[in-house]
Amino acid sequence: MHNLVKYNQSWTFHLGFRDELVAGFVAGENVTLPHNAVDLPYNYFDEADYQKPFTYQKIIVWDPAFEGKEVSLIFDGVMADSVVYLNGTQIGAHADGYTPFEIRLTGKLNQGENLLTVKIDGSENPDIPPFGDRIDYLTYAGIYRDVWLKVVDPISIANIKIETANELTDAKSVSVRCDLYNPQDLAVAGIVKVQLSDVDGNFISETEGKITSNSAVVSFSGLADLSLWDVENPTLYKMAVEFSSADCHDNVSDEFGFRTAEFTPEGFLLNGRPLKIIGLNRHQSFPYAGYAMGKAAQEKDADIMKNMLKCNLVRTSHYPQSKYFMQHCDRIGLLVFEEIPGWQHIGDEGWKQTSIDNVKRMIERDWNHPSIILWGVRINESADDHDFYVETNKVAHELDGTRQTAGVRCIENSEFLEDVFTMNDFIQGQEELPYHNRPRIALRDQQETTGLKHNVPYLVTEYNGHMFPTKAHDQEDRLAEHVLRHLSVLNASYGDDHIAGCIGWCMFDYNTHADFGSGDRICYHGVLDMFREPKFAAYAYSSQCDPADEVILKPVTIWARGERNICGVLPLIVLSNVDEIKVRYGDTYSENLQPDRVNYPYLPHPPFILNLEHFGAEGMGEWGLKWEGAEVIGYIDGKEVARHEFSRDPQPTTLQVEPDETIISADDQDDVRLMVRVLDQVGNVMPFFNQRIHVEVNGPASIIGPSELSLRAGTTGFWLRSNGQKGLISAKVIGERLGIVNIEIQAQ
Repeated sequence: MHNLVKYNQSWTFHLGFRDELVAGFVAGENVTLPHNAVDLPYNYFDEADYQKPFTYQKIIVWDPAFEGKEVSLIFDGVMADSVVYLNGTQIGAHADGYTPFEIRLTGKLNQGENLLTVKIDGSENPDIPPFGDRIDYLTYAGIYRDVWLKVVDPISIANIKIETANELTDAKSVSVRCDLYNPQDLAVAGIVKVQLSDVDGNFISETEGKITSNSAVVSFSGLADLSLWDVENPTLYKMAVEFSSADCHDNVSDEFGFRTAEFTPEGFLLNGRPLKIIGLNRHQSFPYAGYAMGKAAQEKDADIMKNMLKCNLVRTSHYPQSKYFMQHCDRIGLLVFEEIPGWQHIGDEGWKQTSIDNVKRMIERDWNHPSIILWGVRINESADDHDFYVETNKVAHELDGTRQTAGVRCIENSEFLEDVFTMNDFIQGQEELPYHNRPRIALRDQQETTGLKHNVPYLVTEYNGHMFPTKAHDQEDRLAEHVLRHLSVLNASYGDDHIAGCIGWCMFDYNTHADFGSGDRICYHGVLDMFREPKFAAYAYSSQCDPADEVILKPVTIWARGERNICGVLPLIVLSNVDEIKVRYGDTYSENLQPDRVNYPYLPHPPFILNLEHFGAEGMGEWGLKWEGAEVIGYIDGKEVARHEFSRDPQPTTLQVEPDETIISADDQDDVRLMVRVLDQVGNVMPFFNQRIHVEVNGPASIIGPSELSLRAGTTGFWLRSNGQKGLISAKVIGERLGIVNIEIQAQ
């Protein structure tokens, strides 16, 4: 029996590291994992606060169930440079912050109590990727993912690899490789049984085979009436694998899907059909908590990417991310481009070997995910290094022959060793540089960036970002330009069949080092803010969805006479997927507007651009005249389907507090986000209402970060963390001018 249980409770945390913490237990702070060693402020901090050693201790009490078994601990993610001690003796180490590792306890545990000590070091050790030079993101210290206690028979299942074939036929095939964990090097003579079912447990087929070494392959063929995994219908199946011999027994299961994914010089094909990739890059960081957020928060980010932003792909920039995030991408049909840790810098030979090892660890952890369509085997934006990248590609292809490789660069004429040429194209905006003498373009032709005379599989992996940082509370002119820059790249990508798609930088704003960002330790590069609240540019993406999925109607304005340069709101961009719009200003209606297919001919749903001529001679009046309210009305097939209203005199009317969920798990530590918005009398966020709010929490949960929060652009957010107990969680949100809102969340 594969006995794997979470081991997150009752850890003791210490600042720093000293020898006495190896020798004996010392009282400290009781913590539950995932845990962030230092909760940084929202902005204006010193990242050196976490760049130091920390220590975790835990008492492991001998259990009679350990007798005759293999006992180990699995750490899903620890930042970084971990050293593990048991009863005063070092028993393991791991020099990476993003991949899992296993520590064997068999033969080392005493009857009674055993002291486990884990030293971590948040320093940017130049021997460990991504470190060695400056990096534009933070690597928060801590045991920030789950820890698991594994108790199994002396021979057990280490991993299974599921590979499909004949996916596009009605006689599908699938093979399962079962790799055994056999640390005592015992003789193997047993059976591997494999059962295929749907995710609801309905039986489909089963087979078995003999196993006489530490690995065996069992296959199915001729599987009929099975569905493909697709972004629209992400059908998953379950593979249950059982190993048995005279003395040992184990079983594991994993989910997978039947699909093909191929990047070609003519674009990307999913299940043989063209699909234009539209995506965003994601860091795994959160305000205050850093990396230490659990299952619910990881899944919510995937939901936001797919269901709010309407993207079909996420790039895990610049490292492997939570398995919960990956699993949810499988479930909801969100494609993933996963890459190894790194940012521009390549270290010495030892550093490179660690990076090669990271390729192996990344692929072996995640090879069964149908959502993953591309392995990133190059350090993001690094220089060419022939021997190094020949090896990373070789390792990837040997481990997984079903997926292509890629290597993200930002330099032209880079050596092309991967299967897909992936390019960070920041040409848009470079026309503003004094030495740049070409007009503005959104994207370069691929042959200009590759230096090749023929087209190759090609994907744009970053654009915008640092070229035009934009805060949610910036002036409206800048917010509108932010929108246009994202639209122009999307339009160029849709218009070039030789580009598989484009992945914008980035999903949300994030904390960074002093060498980057806006001086406050934040890169305002996202289409969302750090709490995942959308800026206007978010709707450049969501408005490209089919209106049958959701009707989007978002005017890019706060509707004020004097906010923009030279005043007024024109030209007014309206991001929408409707057929036509009409605008009412006071009692005056515009003519019906069509999407701007002149400037954005390739977008599925171009923006509407409202100018003065659309109102005739009266227009919207001049400076000094009465300002009026307005409505934007959207139509499909001549029928009204959406309406957005603006008040001429917005006043703070509603304190809106919106939790992502009202029921959360009490089985383990769980996190839930609550968004706070100040709305006017017609429901619009008031972007310059920047007063403070106060949060009080009662019940089995606590707030992550401070309880006094400042509104930014009329909104803020916070996460509540349950403590593993059942009960009613009540959150009281108090606004100075808007009263009190009470929210109840049930932990069960």
